[in-house]
Amino acid sequence: MILRGLAICVAVWGGIAEANAPATSLRPVAREDVFPVALPTFAPLASLRPIVRPKGLLGVAPSIAPPIPPINETTSASLLAPRSSLRPMVRPTGQRFVRKTKSAPLVASRRETLPRKKGVGKMCRDRDLQGEYVGRVPAKLTGCGARDAIKLHSVAGVALSTPAVMECDTARALKSWIKDGVDPAVRRYGGGVVKLKVAAGYSCRTRNSKKGAKISEHGKGRAIDISGFVLKDGSTISVLNDWGKGKPGRILKDVHTAACGPFGTVLGPNADRYHRDHFHFDVARYRSGSYCR
Repeated sequence: MILRGLAICVAVWGGIAEANAPATSLRPVAREDVFPVALPTFAPLASLRPIVRPKGLLGVAPSIAPPIPPINETTSASLLAPRSSLRPMVRPTGQRFVRKTKSAPLVASRRETLPRKKGVGKMCRDRDLQGEYVGRVPAKLTGCGARDAIKLHSVAGVALSTPAVMECDTARALKSWIKDGVDPAVRRYGGGVVKLKVAAGYSCRTRNSKKGAKISEHGKGRAIDISGFVLKDGSTISVLNDWGKGKPGRILKDVHTAACGPFGTVLGPNADRYHRDHFHFDVARYRSGSYCR
């Protein structure tokens, strides 16, 4: 009896539900059935994007880009692309531009290697050696030439009567000779030495200019010839005129001897007739040490 009652109730409820069912489905309509959708009436008629101005044009009134066409499934992608690229202009390689300010004008940074400063200045990393940088000296004869020469103007405050071309080793030896030999020998005689009288510096030639002889050290930037000294009081000491005579002669003898050490070869009036009027100094070295005559 209980089971039969339950069956009757189920049948009654099923009939009521079928009678109240809706006549159509409430499923949403497919989106393609209502496309395209009209834009709202408050949408702007033209794009508000500013047009990219060419660089450097100031004071030009802004313009409005043309209207964007209605967006739908058939709109071409090319119509939606920007009218000009926003990428920055490619700058030339090797330069970096600095923004102009009140304290610094618009300039390009210098990355290229600047040439050596011209004019008289410190040579061979020594403030006592003042001169000009020369660099490579081409050879007119086989065996001549210099790779890194200078034109020396003064040494330890003592001027050269004629700027002499030489290499740094020669210039350093000359400085050592002046400080350790010339200054102690001359002392206060005539007020001291203020200038060296230069007879020769770099010269592409053979020894004593003899045909067929070996290339002189002068042709390699490794030698210098000194013919005398100028003193502070204006007087001079000359190798030709004062060698072996009185006080100036003794000074010349002392400075000749003092050169044996800083220089590898030292020649004077006692060496031969080619050196009776000057001292020859060069930095060539021999197995026996310095050669001094």
